[in-house]
Amino acid sequence: MRLEKRKPSGREKDEASIELLEKLREQLYSSNVSTVRQSAFHLSWMQEDGLDILREALLISTSRRAKSAAAYGLRKMRGRMRKRAEETLVEGAARPDLATANISRNALTVLKKGEGAGKRPTRPRPQGKLEIREVPGQERPRRPLSQQPRGRRPDAQSPIRRR
Repeated sequence: MRLEKRKPSGREKDEASIELLEKLREQLYSSNVSTVRQSAFHLSWMQEDGLDILREALLISTSRRAKSAAAYGLRKMRGRMRKRAEETLVEGAARPDLATANISRNALTVLKKGEGAGKRPTRPRPQGKLEIREVPGQERPRRPLSQQPRGRRPDAQSPIRRR
């Protein structure tokens, strides 16, 4: 897929960051799913510029793979971009395009489930003395002496002579 040249937003500091954003943007539309997902994750760390690229990938007509990866990247946004990423997903869920709407709704569902997942439920600890119980083991039949593996006797001398 041939991408149009992206206009720099003015927030990029140097030529290296512009090149990195272009590289990640091209990888977002790759045919390799792993590469697409990795680039979406890396873009999620790029604040406004990453948000712009992920938003573009989700809301314009692209492949389903790129839309899913963009939704993944928007879910992984942290910090001050978190709310804007969530707003983008809500906007995507309201789209008439069925693929975009479904992907955005699923991403919002995963996002909402993940909010309460930070705390692990704790079990109440029993008060007082703990009772020690015996756990029944399985009885294994013993092998006859003729079938037991032969080992070295502990009192046998080793073939290496000691001085």
